[in-house]
Amino acid sequence: MKIRQSTTDRIFMLITYGLLLLFSLIVAYPIFFMCIASVSDPNAVMRGEVIFWFKDFTSLGYERIFSNDTIFRSYGNSILYSVLGVSISLLLTIPTAFALSRRELPGVGIITKLFVFTMYFYGGTIPTYLVVKQLGLLDSMFSLIFPTAIVTYNLVVARSFYINSIPNELHEAALLDGCSYTQFFISIVLPLSKSIIAVMVLFYTTKMWNGFMDALMYMNTESKFPLQLVLRNILVQSQAMALLDDATAVAEQQKATELIKYGAVVIASIPMLCLYPFIQKHFVSGVMLGAVKG
Repeated sequence: MKIRQSTTDRIFMLITYGLLLLFSLIVAYPIFFMCIASVSDPNAVMRGEVIFWFKDFTSLGYERIFSNDTIFRSYGNSILYSVLGVSISLLLTIPTAFALSRRELPGVGIITKLFVFTMYFYGGTIPTYLVVKQLGLLDSMFSLIFPTAIVTYNLVVARSFYINSIPNELHEAALLDGCSYTQFFISIVLPLSKSIIAVMVLFYTTKMWNGFMDALMYMNTESKFPLQLVLRNILVQSQAMALLDDATAVAEQQKATELIKYGAVVIASIPMLCLYPFIQKHFVSGVMLGAVKG
């Protein structure tokens, strides 16, 4: 039977849905604007004539992007770095978070405090650079992966999930059946960790895909640049001019540059937009399980 709603409840739900719709439009509009601006006349964009739909359709920007090997190579680099980096981060974060959630671990309180200490006190950019250099990781993809393989905030979130979602009684029952800690973690804990793993995948993928500062400091070879660093060169240093022929008129160069900027941002956003729908269900479930203690 349907629960009969009062007039006050209906008004409240109407206001709630209206606000959610408004916030959704506010969040989605910048992406929509990038899409229509990437196929519009740059002069019309600068005049403010492109607001809700494109004007004077042109595919020049995407033609320049797809004809340039640098962007495609950096796109592949970012995919490789993200897949490898997220895999390593999960292999380190999930077992560590589970271990820190067990009260019987010797020194668990001190170890946890040491991890949390790193959230508030950071050695700095220069010491980190020197460590990466001494390890021989400069100009290597591992310089983007190892220094931030474990994000303390993510570790704390995963630890809270295991504390609130894996009861001690379950572990005691597994021990009575002869399970070791390793068997308990692999056979019981991991199958119950789909939600938090999905959350960690989203967090780490976003970090790896959007990061460019580490690549800017540690990478020297252009063929190893990730996509975000190439976009940074295009957006900040205006290196999109290098994609054009010398015989192109200055006005045409500027037009193509603007189109390339918008088009490159759109292309860079596609992987994250495709990833989120697949893990949205687990993401919401993981947040709720970590927030509600049974």
